Amino acid sequence: MRKVIGIGETILDIIFRNDQPSAAVPGGSVFNGIVSLARTGVPVDFISETGNDRVGDIILKFMRDNGVPTDHVNVFPNGKSPVSLAFLDEEGNAGYTFYKDYPRQRLDVEFPQLEEDDIVMLGSYFALNPVLRDKVAELLKAARESNAIVYYDPNFRASHKEEAIKLTPTIIENLEYADIVRGSAEDFFYMYGMEDPDKIYKEKIKFYCNNFLYTAGNGNICLRTPSVNKNYEVKPIPTVSTIGAGANFNAGLVYGLLKEGVRHRDLSDIRPETWDRIVGYASAFAADVCQSFGNSISKEFATAHAYAEPEEGS
Repeated sequence: MRKVIGIGETILDIIFRNDQPSAAVPGGSVFNGIVSLARTGVPVDFISETGNDRVGDIILKFMRDNGVPTDHVNVFPNGKSPVSLAFLDEEGNAGYTFYKDYPRQRLDVEFPQLEEDDIVMLGSYFALNPVLRDKVAELLKAARESNAIVYYDPNFRASHKEEAIKLTPTIIENLEYADIVRGSAEDFFYMYGMEDPDKIYKEKIKFYCNNFLYTAGNGNICLRTPSVNKNYEVKPIPTVSTIGAGANFNAGLVYGLLKEGVRHRDLSDIRPETWDRIVGYASAFAADVCQSFGNSISKEFATAHAYAEPEEGS
């Protein structure tokens, strides 16, 4: 059975509304999507790290309770598990303050076995961090050798915009390994100072990766491939928090790839109607997570989208 392997940080998000704490939820850019996929029944693995402390215990228990194995999480004895304070505005958008105290030795953990057509998800600064680069690159090489699909979300935030030029070679290397790239308007503005999805695809993505999705909050979702050029309207929804929106768009898109039986060999020739259904799943996952303080899809939504691997050739 195909599986999804994520690599990224774990963090405890303490969510504030009107300057008062409203919830404390384990999170992380890739982590949130992996939890959503696990809730639907997709087989997952997650490569990460956390501290040997109360916050780390909360995160590990949350993973196990949601069907995410902890075999590939490095529990470091020194340092502390990271915490973020997320302050929501009236539209449910978050501003963050991070508290991190990592040890010198990072991500000392074995990787899961990769098989052909598995899907590897990576993104955020975790996928660019020089301290972790050797381990991330090792996973990307293993994915290429096994013909696994690599899904990359740069998730590049304002806090790193001054490093954009210095990080460009690593961003390009990630793009070269990627089979699908999904990024937000924010990401590409901070990385390249660009906002036009067609220009971004033509000048920054297409040379490295053929399949590109561009999201812009409530704006259109733009899909660009060598043979498909489509825009999808985003329907307005009542929003509580947008913290997990991007991560769950990614989860829904990966779910769609699995549900539609898209394999590595199919990536250069996905039909427009198949993309329509895949983007539909991505939009539905993102919409569901925005309607609560949770960073992942609700149990009810997951039950309604319980995953069963399609039969070969179906």
